[in-house]
Amino acid sequence: MDLGVRPGVLGLLGPNGAGKTTLLRMLATVVPPTRGAVRICGVQVDSQREVRRARRHIGYLPQHFGFYPAFTVYDFVRYSGWLRGLPDSTADTATREAIAFVDLSERSDAKMKSLSGGMIRRCGIASAIVGQPRLVLLDEPTVGLDPAQRLEFRAVIRKLRESGTAVVLSTHLVEDAAAVCDDIVVMAEGRLVWQGDPESLAAAARPGSEGDTPLERGYMSLLAGLEVPA
Repeated sequence: MDLGVRPGVLGLLGPNGAGKTTLLRMLATVVPPTRGAVRICGVQVDSQREVRRARRHIGYLPQHFGFYPAFTVYDFVRYSGWLRGLPDSTADTATREAIAFVDLSERSDAKMKSLSGGMIRRCGIASAIVGQPRLVLLDEPTVGLDPAQRLEFRAVIRKLRESGTAVVLSTHLVEDAAAVCDDIVVMAEGRLVWQGDPESLAAAARPGSEGDTPLERGYMSLLAGLEVPA
C-alpha cells in the first residue's frame, strides 16, 4: 500500500477484515508497521522520540473509546488535550474552542454519563480535534447514530474540511463517505484496491450489480470484481 493523505477528507471503505482499523492504528502510531514506513507531517516515525513528536499533530477517535462517566464534557476534552501534550497556557482556550466546534458549549459542564449517543460521538470528535491537530483519524464515527445525528456529524466533518485539516474517515456507510469525502479509498484484504472521488465510484457500477444507489452499486461492483466477500 502506498497512500498519501492531504488536507481534506479521505474516506476508507471496505468489508470487515479489510484492514481499515489496522491502517488507522498505524497512522495513529498505536501499532508500528510490520514493514514499510509511516511519515507524519513529512517526518518518518521510526523511534519513540518521533512517535511522541508525531502524536502532537494527530487526533484519533477509535470506534469504541472510553471515558470516565463522572467527567464533564470539558474535563474529557481537556484531558484528551493533556494526553497529546497541549501546553497548560493554551489548554483552556483550545478545549473551549473544540467543544464549541461540535456545538456542545451549552453542555460543557454536563457529565459524560448524561449525554445521548450522538452527543458522546460529538464529544469524541472534540477530543480528537482539541489543539487543532494537522491529522484527524476517525474510525467508524457514525456507528449507532440515527439519521438526524448522522447529518449533524456530516456538518462537523465539513467544518473540519473547510479548516484545512487532513481527515481520514473509516466507515461502512457509502453514503456518509460520499457526502463528506473529497477522495475515497477502497480496501480489501489489507490492500488498497481502488482510489478516486465519489463520482468515479458511482461510475464504476456494473449493470445488474447490487445496491440501492449508484455509489453502493459502484462499491459492490469493485468488490465483486475482486471476489471479496462484502
